[in-house]
Amino acid sequence: MSDIPLHRLAARVGLARDWIDANARPQQVSDEVLRKVLAGLGHPANDEAAIAASLLALDQAEDRDHLPPLLTADLDQPLDLARYFSPGSTVHCTLEDGDTRTLVLDSQARLPGELPIGYHQLALGDRRFTLAVAPPRCHALEDAIDQPPPRCWGLSVQLYSLRRPGDGGYGDCMALEQLARAAAERGADALAISPIHALSTVDQRHYSPYSPSSRLLLNELYASPAALLGEREVRMAIEACGLQHTLDELEQGPLVDWPRAADARHRLLQALYKDFSQGSHPLHSDFDSFREAGGQALAHHCRFQVLQAEAAARGLGADWRNWPAAWHDPYHPEVEAFANSHREQVQFHAFCQWLTERGLQRAQEAARGNGMAVGLIADLAVGADGAGSQAWSRQDELLADLKVGAPPDILNRLGQDWGICAFSPEGLKRNGYRAFIEMLRANLAHAGGLRIDHVMGLRRLWLIPRGSRPSEGAYLNYPLDDLLRLLALESVRHQAVILGEDLGTVPEGLRETLAAKAVLGMRVLPFEQEPPGHFKPILDWPDNALATTGTHDLAPLAGWLQARDIDWSHRLQLVDAAAELRWRHTRQLERDGLRRTLEQNYGALADDDALIDAAIRYVGHTRAPLVLVPLEDLLGCDEQPNLPGTTDGHPNWRRRFARPVRELLDDEDAARRLELLAQAREQAWERDR
Repeated sequence: MSDIPLHRLAARVGLARDWIDANARPQQVSDEVLRKVLAGLGHPANDEAAIAASLLALDQAEDRDHLPPLLTADLDQPLDLARYFSPGSTVHCTLEDGDTRTLVLDSQARLPGELPIGYHQLALGDRRFTLAVAPPRCHALEDAIDQPPPRCWGLSVQLYSLRRPGDGGYGDCMALEQLARAAAERGADALAISPIHALSTVDQRHYSPYSPSSRLLLNELYASPAALLGEREVRMAIEACGLQHTLDELEQGPLVDWPRAADARHRLLQALYKDFSQGSHPLHSDFDSFREAGGQALAHHCRFQVLQAEAAARGLGADWRNWPAAWHDPYHPEVEAFANSHREQVQFHAFCQWLTERGLQRAQEAARGNGMAVGLIADLAVGADGAGSQAWSRQDELLADLKVGAPPDILNRLGQDWGICAFSPEGLKRNGYRAFIEMLRANLAHAGGLRIDHVMGLRRLWLIPRGSRPSEGAYLNYPLDDLLRLLALESVRHQAVILGEDLGTVPEGLRETLAAKAVLGMRVLPFEQEPPGHFKPILDWPDNALATTGTHDLAPLAGWLQARDIDWSHRLQLVDAAAELRWRHTRQLERDGLRRTLEQNYGALADDDALIDAAIRYVGHTRAPLVLVPLEDLLGCDEQPNLPGTTDGHPNWRRRFARPVRELLDDEDAARRLELLAQAREQAWERDR
């Protein structure tokens, strides 16, 4: 460790001063950047006095006697407690199920590995803590199927892109339920969906599902009120609000008009809530039990939404960091008084959450009830909006003054700023990992799987101070072992598989660590080549990662073959002429190489449609335990859901399928490709069993 106090402080809190970039070149964070990132972490470092004070505060916080509220351990393995207790100490254990045990620390002050998995309360004298005992690995696909090895398949879809009569202009939970039934009937094991985290209800111009207000609650726009309240009640409310013409217009468009659609849906939901709250609806008791189960997290989120709307109306803006000081504190008497005086508005948002969660629950029940081994795979965004609900309610556990992104690399020479904030490693430890655990539970509540976006964030994240460029950041290390133990525990509890999006620069050894915990990596066909045009043979694809033909950030196969992504970059002036020329030349090599590889396996391919058929067969024949095919590739679409690096110009998160969801999988191309995929998976199973 460096003798320079600033560098020592950075190392103590887990900031990496030295790192290796995507070109395998060593890089070093400047002292100026270190000072800014440290300030964002809550450790002032502007001068020597501030650094000395921050180091002293760390010394006091890490005192030998400072026992964290939660520790993690592996099943059947001893836990070293020498830092906190003496050998021979007696430990009184209250297990999660209420049973009690007495254990004694051994000669090295280790707790015997005799406790079952779960969260247990331990006491040594007057000192108490929670011990989370984790299983060796996450719930895996082989645990979910009857005949190993798993060679499962499923679909992936952007929820809003689905279309059904009466949807109001975008896909919702009812459309998802219909797709789940249709996919299950055709033999699918899983249906992966885009994030459905809660977004801000104040500004519907910001609708990226990866920039949520909170990862604890749901996007209430996805509520399907007719599923619970009935079609008749919804029709009456639409008529009373005079919304029919607007809804009809919204449903006809090829793109989601989020501001108009959100306004219409909220007007409808408010009318439905008014009737619901004033009558004696038979579902009142279910709503009440939902609110009770939602507890503090639900209450705070609903309060925040009403408070945010009030602040925006007063000209204070939607960012709570710019509000009056009293409103910064979720527990402040002024916030409590405000919530009490706006009780109906707060309860309205709880009503919307109830409708959305019950709709999601129905979709998962439809998936599993019709034979899917996994069902829905939820998508967990890497962070949350620093101006949003989760950052407001969990201020000690989220770093609202730092933004997550990526350093400059081959694809992004300026780096990336994702505009979201991450967990504080120190805050997580101080609070017994509460925010992390509650987030996992919220997202696994009605899912058979969870995709963790940028899973490298369990190990480290590139954090950028507010107001700085993406290049002016640093990597912050996270308590990987603790997070993986908690992930495995919650995965097994919910019997849900875990997928880790490990694309990009992956720290050395992380993929092996994740595989040992049964976290499936991700392999995407266009990336499985080196050099350009030399695609990985079928049997060389790993058996510890899912396989897919594409992601929401890539052009679908049809668009990739036509270079639609390059065309868009040219149109929006995202690439200079020389780089575009090189890109098009490389794409031609890739196209030719993919065709050559596929023809070696499946014979001559007459056209691009045949090539897409073969590509889906190709990933289906790999040893991947799970193959996911985007609906865009099944249907032969050529436009991608999202074009990275753009906020305007390209219709990100707005594209809709032309046909209703009930007809999608009967499309001639989709039906053929589904059959080819199912056959390929069966053949892969026969080969590998």
